[in-house]
Amino acid sequence: MIDDARTRVTRFDFAPGQQTGWHRHEYDYVITALTDCHMRLELPGGEINEVTVPAGTAYRRAEGVEHNVINAGDAPMAFVEVELK
Repeated sequence: MIDDARTRVTRFDFAPGQQTGWHRHEYDYVITALTDCHMRLELPGGEINEVTVPAGTAYRRAEGVEHNVINAGDAPMAFVEVELK
């Protein structure tokens, strides 16, 4: 959506069961849920967290987060990620 010197804004849409694949965040970032997002987060070391991010809410994480995000719900999920370069 936007990729300039200061920010990168990306919309993600996931079907049930779809995943990001393992990745490490290069920048601090903010996620805003467009739908209820039922996420399964696979973390280094084998830990798994299941979280629900309600539509219209946001959360922030620092650079360096490494994970694989899976749509663990039975409906499509969508969110916007804003990375702060």
